[in-house]
Amino acid sequence: MLGPALVACGDDGGGYSDSPEPAATAPADPAAARAEITENWTAFFDPDTSAAERAKLLENGEQMQPALEALMTNDAASQATAKVKTIEFTSPDDANVTYDLLVSGSMAVPDSKGTSVFQDDTWKVSVKTLCGLAQLSGATVPGC
Repeated sequence: MLGPALVACGDDGGGYSDSPEPAATAPADPAAARAEITENWTAFFDPDTSAAERAKLLENGEQMQPALEALMTNDAASQATAKVKTIEFTSPDDANVTYDLLVSGSMAVPDSKGTSVFQDDTWKVSVKTLCGLAQLSGATVPGC
């Protein structure tokens, strides 16, 4: 588990390697990050979550508020919920998220792919994911 974080030591007896330290591929606490991503995605895709709260859970949420509001005028998008299935970290600040997208409780898009980004000390739904959903719903969304 600690393998990627450890620096390989050379066999020259010096205990030092000229090799650069490998790049971290996960946050320091992957379990906590997974829990936060799951919680935040669930809240973001909860029809009862206000637009202001959703903006806090969206990458660049303040700037993307008009896009978020436009998307929420779409009937299907406003009733969408997400069930996170898997999370794969690609860096300490980025993760691929596989989730089921449901509309009014019925499966709409199984095994959807999205991304989460760590911004302002919070794991957020990426703008890329929001724009992909806007395209899927047929909504015209500013900023996408």
